[in-house]
Amino acid sequence: MVEAVLIDLFSLPANLQNNIQGLLHNTLEAIEKCSAICAPCVYVMHCQRQGSERKGEKEFLLAALKGFQSLRRRLEVVCAQTTAAALYTIKQRLDEKDLSVVKVILPTLRKDLMKVYIDHLFTAVYQFEFEDLQVISDSESLQISEHQHEGQILSSQDVALIRSEIQMYLESLPSLKGELTILRSSLIPDDIFLHGFTTRTGGISYIPTLSSCNLFSSSKRRDPQVVVKENLRRLANAAGFNPAAFHRVKVDHANAVCIMGKTEPDNYDGIVTDQKGVTLAAPGADCIPVLFADPVRRACGAAHSGWKGTLLGVSMATVNAMVSEYGCNVKDILVVLGPSVGPCCYKLPHESAKEFHRIDPKCVRLFDSASPYIDIRRATRILLERGGILPENIQDDSITDQNQNITFCTACHPDKFYSHFRDGTNFGTQIGFISIKD
Repeated sequence: MVEAVLIDLFSLPANLQNNIQGLLHNTLEAIEKCSAICAPCVYVMHCQRQGSERKGEKEFLLAALKGFQSLRRRLEVVCAQTTAAALYTIKQRLDEKDLSVVKVILPTLRKDLMKVYIDHLFTAVYQFEFEDLQVISDSESLQISEHQHEGQILSSQDVALIRSEIQMYLESLPSLKGELTILRSSLIPDDIFLHGFTTRTGGISYIPTLSSCNLFSSSKRRDPQVVVKENLRRLANAAGFNPAAFHRVKVDHANAVCIMGKTEPDNYDGIVTDQKGVTLAAPGADCIPVLFADPVRRACGAAHSGWKGTLLGVSMATVNAMVSEYGCNVKDILVVLGPSVGPCCYKLPHESAKEFHRIDPKCVRLFDSASPYIDIRRATRILLERGGILPENIQDDSITDQNQNITFCTACHPDKFYSHFRDGTNFGTQIGFISIKD
C-alpha cells in the first residue's frame, strides 16, 4: 500500500502558475477519494524562485487544503530552488517516518527527469510508482497524456547536469555529528605512507544508524551512493588523498587478494599495491579493517577480516601477496588492526567458536556455552605471527597506552563507530585506508 504521495508542482508551465492553488485542490481531492490510499503522508514540491520568492508561499498553497481534514495533518509543502534540494528534503521526511512506498504525481514531461533524480538520491529500499498530474486551467481541462510524449529520452548532457546539481547541493550541506576525525597509528611511518581509520563523524548521512560519515552504500540501506561519495570526498580533503584513485575491497568474507595493476577479481577481501598516490581501503562495521605497510620496499595493502576471513587467513594472504609481488621481506611488514568488535561483545555459535578454539583456546571465552565470546583480533595476531610477522610489528588492542590505542571495540562506542552487531541491518560503515606518498 502507498505510504506517501509526492506531488510535483516544481516546474509547471508559466500559464498554469496562477492556477496552482486550484490544481493542488483538485489533486488532493483525487487522493482523498482514492480508496487504495488510506490517509498517506503528502508532500508537495514547489519551486522557490531566487530573487522573486512569493511571501507566504507555503500559506498560499496550504489554503488549498480547506476541506481536506484527513490530509491536512499529514501534508507538507517543500519549497526549494532546485529539484535536488526539494527531493532530498522529502527523502529526509520519508526516512524519519520509515516510509518506503511512494506514489509520485507529476506532469508527464517531468517523469523521465524525475526518474534520474530518484535513481541517484534513493536506493532499492524505496518503491516508486508514477501517475500523471491532471492539469486544469481556467478555460479547459488540460490532461497531459502518456501518448503525447512517448519516447522522450534525456540526453547524456541532461543527465550530467542533474548529477552536477545533486553534487553541488550535497556539497553545500553542513557536516553532522561534529568534525571529521581520523585515527592514525604511530607504527606506520607518516613520511612514507598516508593512512588512517575513519570514525562516524563529519559526514552528511543523517539516518541515525548511518550518521554521519557512512562510507558504504548498498541496495538494502537508505544511504544512496551519491551521499557516500560526498562523505568520501570530505574524507579525502581532510586526509589528503585523491578520491579518483581510491580502491575499496569488494567484500566476499573470504581470502582472495587483488593485485593493483592486474586483472581485478569479481570479489576480494585483500588488496595490495606499490603504486604511489593510489589509496587502498577496507571497510569495517565490526569486521577488522587491517592495514599493511612495508617501508623498505614501499608497498602497502588493506584487508577486510571478519570471522570467516580471519579463519580463512585473509591477513596472511595479503602479506603473502606483498612478498610474492613486490619482493617484501615478511619481517619488514607492519600490520595495524583498526576499530572492530572486541571479545567483550562478539559472540558466535558454538560450532564456529570451535575453529577459533583450535587456533588458540585464549581466542574463546565461555567455550562451553551455546554462543561463546570470540576474540578475532587475537586470532588474527596469532596467525600473522605464525606467518612470520614480528610481534612488535603488529598494532592491535594489546596496546594498553590509550594515547596510542586505535583498536577500539566498535560495539562499545556508539558515539565513535558503526556496528552491525549493535545497530542491525541498516548499519553504517567505517574504513581503514592507506597509500604510498608521492
